Amino acid sequence: MARITITDLKKKKAEGKKITMLTAYDFPFAALVDKAGIDMILVGDSLGVVVQGKENTLPVTMDQMVYHTEMVTRAAQHAFVVGDMPFMSYQVSREEAVFNAGRFLKEAGAQAVKLEGGVSVRKTIEAIAAADIPVMAHIGLTPQSVHKMGGFKVQKEMDRLLKDAVSVEEAGAFSMVLEGIPGDIAEKITREVSNPTIGIGAGVHCDGQVLVLYDLLGLFDRFVPKFIKRYAHLGEEALSAIRQYKEEVEKGEFPGEEHTFK
Repeated sequence: MARITITDLKKKKAEGKKITMLTAYDFPFAALVDKAGIDMILVGDSLGVVVQGKENTLPVTMDQMVYHTEMVTRAAQHAFVVGDMPFMSYQVSREEAVFNAGRFLKEAGAQAVKLEGGVSVRKTIEAIAAADIPVMAHIGLTPQSVHKMGGFKVQKEMDRLLKDAVSVEEAGAFSMVLEGIPGDIAEKITREVSNPTIGIGAGVHCDGQVLVLYDLLGLFDRFVPKFIKRYAHLGEEALSAIRQYKEEVEKGEFPGEEHTFK
């Protein structure tokens, strides 16, 4: 299969075809996601929580994001890969934002970057896009603003959200993630903007959907938001397998003759 492009994504919206997106943080999982034919892979700063075990995404660094993104792009032959710009990688100055965004393409091999914010990051998006670096915006519930928002809360201010959506599109973003937004507001935004909207906790009327892979597979259970659907329970299966291994080693049943060199 050929590599998915921005043109393909916009064509899907125009034709009313849904876009599929998942997170991945390493080579094996990215290879599986790519093999399944998923359109886009987001190397999310959510790795800070689901891979590193931290309380939120704020401690994730640029070097960590480049490291994980490079592993994913090595595996992805079909999917369009988006690197997630971590906290303080684009807020200090527009020059620093462009430099860091460029690292995702130059060092990690991604096709685009994602950053959080609406009206407040318009100039930053303009600067990155002017450097020919595709930008995916992210509005609504923005995890990097968890302290400002007072927690992970659904965002319901329609006027503000619409202004954010229009602003990031006018700034040059080729698409946008809508997170933690009531379905009727997400539907209105999707109608108002010409570029694809990718929902997470934003209802069925977005142009596409994204989930954290570890949530989908049942590998992360510290907390389970309302919008998560478990498609597998690999965490339980892995625990059972590990316990079986422990028991067989302790009983001297593993390794058996078939696992021993002669």
